[in-house]
Amino acid sequence: MKLDAYDVRILATLQQEGRITKLKLAERIGLSPSPCWERMRRLEQAGVIRGFHADIDAAKVVRVTTVFVEVTLSSHRGEDFARFEAAVNAREEILECWSISGGSDYLLKVVTTDIERYQALIDDLLAAEIAISRYFTYIVTKRVKQAPGAPLATLQRLAHDETAG
Repeated sequence: MKLDAYDVRILATLQQEGRITKLKLAERIGLSPSPCWERMRRLEQAGVIRGFHADIDAAKVVRVTTVFVEVTLSSHRGEDFARFEAAVNAREEILECWSISGGSDYLLKVVTTDIERYQALIDDLLAAEIAISRYFTYIVTKRVKQAPGAPLATLQRLAHDETAG
């Protein structure tokens, strides 16, 4: 999908301020409300805007421990990957799972209440016989930075520079 500068400004603004009114959004990006709304609706229909969510500070609700886990599988057949991914998708504590290159096969982001619950999760995954050969645990001690979404304007500029250069 080809996006112009208005589309990128709409997306960047919505990433930062998901509850902004349509009128304020139109003012902010320099369009009248109807064309702005049509662009936003087109971006939603195309799947570029996947939804609107509240950014909840879970630590203010319950004790939270965040862990990143590198996982290497013992076998690399398609069914092994599918079985592992199905097991990961079935666990709510696993917020993100990325298939990666390099020395490991996956990188997981796990959020649970404490290390004991994390270890119970790992024990369950190991018992499920989903071809985990090894895993490395990285316990988060402090969040240094978290940005909502991607830096769209910067990425678009960089992509344009690559095609122009």
